[in-house]
Amino acid sequence: MHQLQPQPEVTTSSLVRSMPTSDFVPGLDSVQLSPWSILQTEAEQVDWLILHFNHWFSHHNVVLVKGDFEPEYFPAAADYPARIQFAHGFFNSALHEISHWTIAGAQRRLLPDLGYWYAPDGRTQQQQAEFEQVEIKPQAIEWLFAQAFGRKFRVSLDNLTGEGGDGSSFKDNVFAQVQRYLNGEAPLPRDAQLFIQCICLCTRNGHMLQHDEFQREFLD
Repeated sequence: MHQLQPQPEVTTSSLVRSMPTSDFVPGLDSVQLSPWSILQTEAEQVDWLILHFNHWFSHHNVVLVKGDFEPEYFPAAADYPARIQFAHGFFNSALHEISHWTIAGAQRRLLPDLGYWYAPDGRTQQQQAEFEQVEIKPQAIEWLFAQAFGRKFRVSLDNLTGEGGDGSSFKDNVFAQVQRYLNGEAPLPRDAQLFIQCICLCTRNGHMLQHDEFQREFLD
């Protein structure tokens, strides 16, 4: 999923605040079939993520699904929910696609692939600059998700055969955006906030993310 256009966002208050009680997520105990801490393989973690995401966001009539090919978003229809399809069963791909979905407003969620248009690998320097500009927020949010799960995050320039440069300025921008989310300077999308809260309840005993967990050198 790639786009070279900005999109409307649904936002909420600062990320750094007190955690709600477990009642914040109705039915959490019944859906958590296996504690996150005992999962050993990526496949197990992916299954856990799908189960929990689909429970937490059932009120949006959307499901997270594994895909055999490239990631894609399919809007809801009369007889089936919207689908966030991530690539090849990769956990990080799921987090990336979820981050795009949380940024999209209600109107974008009615469009195939959230209204994105695909610019394939091999972009020119100008195309890559446009791509990076609209990927700053999704990848910053993806980093927040990954950290909540205790997983390594890596920025993606997604332009292996094109003119992508070394990515240093993009990493700077992603780091700066994370800091803006953490200090409340930039509002976090409402569903990203909910997702982080739910993850932290399950993986961190409810402890929210802190500034010192995010350092610029972690992206190199």
